[in-house]
Amino acid sequence: MMTRTREAWAAFIATRLVGVAVDACTIGAAYIAAFALRFDFAEPMWGWRKVALSYVSVCVVHIAALVCTGCYRLAWRRISAPEFPRYFCATFLAAAVLTVMRVLMPSMDLAHIRPPYSITVICFAFATTGLVGVRYVWRLYWASRRKDAALLERTENTFDNSVAARFLAGRVVMVTGAGGSIGSELVRQVAAAGAARILMVERCENALYEINREMSRSKCAASLKPLMIDCGDRVRMERVFMEEKPSVVLHAAAYKHVPMVELNPEEGWRNNTEATRTMAELSAAHGVERFVLISTDKAVNPVSVMGKTKLAAERAIMEVDGATSFCAVRFGNVFGSSGSVVPLFREQIAAGGPVTVTHPDMKRYFMTIQEAVSLVLQAASRGEKAIYTLDMGEPVRIVDLAENMISQAGYRPYVDIPIIFTGVRPGEKLFEEIDVSEKSAFKTDMAKIYITRMDGRA
Repeated sequence: MMTRTREAWAAFIATRLVGVAVDACTIGAAYIAAFALRFDFAEPMWGWRKVALSYVSVCVVHIAALVCTGCYRLAWRRISAPEFPRYFCATFLAAAVLTVMRVLMPSMDLAHIRPPYSITVICFAFATTGLVGVRYVWRLYWASRRKDAALLERTENTFDNSVAARFLAGRVVMVTGAGGSIGSELVRQVAAAGAARILMVERCENALYEINREMSRSKCAASLKPLMIDCGDRVRMERVFMEEKPSVVLHAAAYKHVPMVELNPEEGWRNNTEATRTMAELSAAHGVERFVLISTDKAVNPVSVMGKTKLAAERAIMEVDGATSFCAVRFGNVFGSSGSVVPLFREQIAAGGPVTVTHPDMKRYFMTIQEAVSLVLQAASRGEKAIYTLDMGEPVRIVDLAENMISQAGYRPYVDIPIIFTGVRPGEKLFEEIDVSEKSAFKTDMAKIYITRMDGRA
């Protein structure tokens, strides 16, 4: 059985052979076009048979020139303007060699080996255009595939958000963690849904500045209020509730990086659990209609401190009495969110590797940020006091994701960019246990949204 490295080299050799074949066809087309232009589409005096024979020499010289100038060291989908001169040099070198051959072999009896001067010049122009053009078209094709959903190996889901829009329209909505990946997308989609006022709660100054600047420049209709507050600060948050009177709270503020929370459990408990309890109690006390906790699949039978803090946060909101309708929404990894594996892989690929994966069998569920937030807002529009689980499709092997990202960047996994396995870290599972089957969840009338069966279990 071949190792991944050997498979990668075999794939590399195969793709390069295909590339050589395509180049041979391109050069052939350029050579025939040169004769057609030179002789007004009539048969040359020495006949098409000798033209075909001489093409062998022309093709060999061009391919050798491409090899000598390093053109085959670069994947076609990585071609950009700075590399184009390399192909000009290759075709110029080939034209120079063919010209020398014509000088050294002037006899017409050798026309089947070397082309005439005029054909060499015209072919140089056509071959340069063809070789660069084919690569550029391929690069555009690959650029069109560089989407998150392509890496997830599925089509990105789109949802009917009309129900969520009707629910949020005209309301005062509070979003905590508003500067984070999820929080900022919540702000965007809440604004698009027609909320009257958005309270953006974020303790990180720069993150709050960025989302406030973005939303201000977008000229959204909603009134915006950036609030640089730790949502665990009961005194300050109570003042906000009293003054602003939000009717919907979307609580996204949390620590989510498993290893960091594992190393700082007290802070993880304070921020993820106690701050959520504070927000829930204040919401009930001040007449909030709907409170939504952004939770995680790591709260299912948790083994990490982070998972345990989120499970405790879920239980905390369910214990609060009052007219407020509480719910939590569980989903897995959000593709491209800050602190997730995707930005890390991109950074490692940009640095030339290696890409680090904890274990070859590690799997995770992924959604795009837009998918996740769209479903969160749909769940927010419902009335149940429940823990919702989002259907995230099939889990993705992290090593497959790493390989796809390397390939998408125009490199060869295990050849250009190595992948190394670093071992499972404390608090990590090989796979998360999110489950939307009938034994674990009730299906709702909203696609992809399920109500988790508690039955005494996580």
